Amino acid sequence: MNITPLYDRVVLKRVEAAETVKGGIIIPDTAKEKPMEAEVVAVGEGKFDDNGKRIPMSVKAGDRVLIGKYSGTEVKINDIDHVIVREDEVLAIVK
Repeated sequence: MNITPLYDRVVLKRVEAAETVKGGIIIPDTAKEKPMEAEVVAVGEGKFDDNGKRIPMSVKAGDRVLIGKYSGTEVKINDIDHVIVREDEVLAIVK
């Protein structure tokens, strides 16, 4: 994929949750909530501070992160759903 987000933006792909629960019940797509865990696909170079120096990003491509259910902007890239968020919308890095 050839996409480079600008400044402090991060392109994410949500990690799909398991489709069945205990007891073997299958949850339909309409009843599923948006997953909060996502994989970082691409990151920008970082934003500038007051002195004009670039602040490095805390996340990198391949990291797994937690984001809010409704944060960011939903986009479709190469027929795959992605979310573009600012770095400060990333809640945590999953290790």
